[in-house]
Amino acid sequence: MKPALTEYEYEPVPGLPERLPPGEEILWQGAPRWQALARRAFHVRKVAAYFVLLLILHLVWEVQAGEPLAELLTGVFWLVVSACSALGLLALLARSMARSTLYTITNRRVVMRFGVAIPMTINLPFAKIVNAALRDHGDGTGDIVLSLAGRARASYLVLWPHTRPWHFAPPEPMLRAIPDATLVARRLAAALADNASGEPGTAEAGPARPAPNPPSLRVAAQETAWR
Repeated sequence: MKPALTEYEYEPVPGLPERLPPGEEILWQGAPRWQALARRAFHVRKVAAYFVLLLILHLVWEVQAGEPLAELLTGVFWLVVSACSALGLLALLARSMARSTLYTITNRRVVMRFGVAIPMTINLPFAKIVNAALRDHGDGTGDIVLSLAGRARASYLVLWPHTRPWHFAPPEPMLRAIPDATLVARRLAAALADNASGEPGTAEAGPARPAPNPPSLRVAAQETAWR
């Protein structure tokens, strides 16, 4: 009896639903760093701060009320258990999300494969990408936001957390918490420039080359601030 296929063993190429057509090459593949994803998508630091505040308020309230030490320690114990459970669950979700995600950049498109319970693959041809912007977080990771043209839209809920926060209409797909994001952005910018000039190539990592882009196409391989 053959062993059952695991979640992504059906992929002919890791991260892709089918083999690449002639002339298309993979320039880069990578996944989110789960620790960065936990901090910025699942907000584990804010949740931890919330529980610390609750613990302080609980201690102040119990001391002012003159509660016995045993009851005070019991309340502290259950608050700590709740905090550890919540933070552990969020960390587990971030780790699972990162392990199930694989971003792929070819010389023709960006492909996002993600989904813990229901695997999904989204293809973003370069022709539909009008802007690519980088935010470097200074911790070895960064985010690359992709603005799409025309009717090339995807649901915010379907994309989350692989989408720019709080941008619902239209949502903007995002390669999130990826290591070496600056180098990846340069490679993507070079590939977009090659595609716009009609000469898709291998787009080796390096500074983006000038290309005769249409006015609506802005390729940004530098830090762009957003909230």
